[in-house]
Amino acid sequence: MKAKKILINGEWLETGESFAVKSPFTQKEIGRVSTASRAVMDEVIAAAETASIEMRKAPRYAIAEGLRRIAAGIEKRKEEFARTIAEEAAKPLKLARGEVERGIAVFAWAAGEAERFSGEVVPVDTIALGKGKNAYTKHIPRGVIYGITPFNFPLNLVGHKVAPALASGNSIIIKPSQRTPLTALLLGEVFAESGLPKAALQVVPMDVANMDLIYADERVKMISFTGSADVGWDLKQKAGKKVVSLELGGNAPVIIDETADLERSLERTTMGAFSYSGQICISVQRVYVHEKIYDEWTENFVRRAANLKTGDPLEEATELSVMIDEAAAAKAGKWIEEAVQNDAELLCGGKPSGAMLPATVLTGTNAEMRVVSEEIFAPVAVVEKFRDFEEAVDRSNHSKYGLQAGVFTNDFKNANFAQENLEYGGVIINDVPAFRVDNMPYGGVKNSGFGREGVRYAMEEMSEIRLIVINF
Repeated sequence: MKAKKILINGEWLETGESFAVKSPFTQKEIGRVSTASRAVMDEVIAAAETASIEMRKAPRYAIAEGLRRIAAGIEKRKEEFARTIAEEAAKPLKLARGEVERGIAVFAWAAGEAERFSGEVVPVDTIALGKGKNAYTKHIPRGVIYGITPFNFPLNLVGHKVAPALASGNSIIIKPSQRTPLTALLLGEVFAESGLPKAALQVVPMDVANMDLIYADERVKMISFTGSADVGWDLKQKAGKKVVSLELGGNAPVIIDETADLERSLERTTMGAFSYSGQICISVQRVYVHEKIYDEWTENFVRRAANLKTGDPLEEATELSVMIDEAAAAKAGKWIEEAVQNDAELLCGGKPSGAMLPATVLTGTNAEMRVVSEEIFAPVAVVEKFRDFEEAVDRSNHSKYGLQAGVFTNDFKNANFAQENLEYGGVIINDVPAFRVDNMPYGGVKNSGFGREGVRYAMEEMSEIRLIVINF
C-alpha cells in the first residue's frame, strides 16, 4: 500500500519513511502514512516560522474567513470524516458523527473569536502617577506552536489546537497520534483550501525519538500537549523555557445524592462511563451513590451496562466497540482482576477478549486499588455507597487527578458545597463530568495538567499580553 503523503509547507510529500495504520476492530491495515525525518523537521520548523510572520500580519477578517472555510470544508465532507474516525479509532459511528459536528463548531467559534480577540483598557490614572496617561493591552501571537494530539478524538482534539492557534495569529505544527493520523491529514486537505498562509498548519507525523529537535529549537515557542500524565509531565521537564500547556488524564467521580433524578442520573452516567469504551479523559470512573438509593440505582446501572450493543464501530446500532488495541484491554483486565482478588465484587463485564472489553461495574473496592486510584481509560466504573454528602466530596477529592467532576442533586446546599469544595477544573451539576461544550474553559488541576482549552481560553494561552502606555 502506497504511503499517504503528509502536509509540509503547503505541499503533500511522501518522505520515504512510513508506518502502518490498522483498524482496531479488524486488525487490517487501512493505510500507510509517511513520517518526517530529522532533516525534514528542520524544513517544517523553518516553514512554520515564515508562516507565523505572515499570520501575525494578516488582518482579522482574513483569518476569520479562512477559519469559516475550514468549518465549511469539514461540513462538506463530514461523513467522510466520521467514517475515517470510526475506522481508525474504532469509535462507534454515531459518536464519530458527533465528534465531527463538534469539530465544525470549534472552527466556527474560532472565526468569531478571531474577529473580536482583543485586550483591555487599563485605568492607570487611578493614582497620581498615572495622570494624563492612557494604557491598554494587546494580545501578541507567540509564533510557532507545536501541537501533540492523542488517538481518542482525532478531529476534535486536533481542532482544539489548530483553531485557536490560527485564530490568535500563530502557525502550528500538528503531530497526530500514530494510531489515528488519517483524520488529521483529512483536516490538512480542508485547510489547504482555506486561503490562509500555506504553512500556517502542517500535519507532520514524527517518531517520538526525534522530539529532542522540538525541545531544542528556539523557533518553536510553545508546546500544546494532550495525552497521558506521565508523558505530559516528562515533556514539561524537557521543554526548557518554552511555554507548555498540558491537558492530561483524569479519574472522574460522580456523586448521586438521595434527591437526584434517578432516571436522568442513570442515563447520563451510563453514557459517561461507557461512551467510546471509557477512552475519554473525563469518562466516569468512580460513582458515589447515597445509601438510600444505592441498591435500586446500582441494579439499574448494571442492567444498562450489560445491555449495551457491542460490535463493529461502522454499524449504526453499535454502542460499544473494541478498545484502541489489545494491550489497552489487557491492562484494564489486569486491574479488574487485581481488584477482584482483593475482595472487590464484579457486578458485570470484566473479561477482555482481544481488544474487546465489555462494560464493567465493580463495587466493594478501596482507595488503594488501581481501578480507583489510577486512570483506567476503559469501560470500567466503580460504584460505592455513601451516607454523608461531605464524605462523598472528600472521597471524590482523594485522587491525584482533578479534571472534571459531576454531581446529581436537587439539594441547593449540596450543589453549593460541591462547587466550593470539589478539587477539579470543572464541576458539573446535574450532569456527568464527560459533559463538554467546546467553547467552555476546559482543563484540570493536580496531575491533570494546567492551562485551558476551549477556543478563546486557548487563544489566551497561545498569545502574550503586551502593555501599551501613552503619555498625552
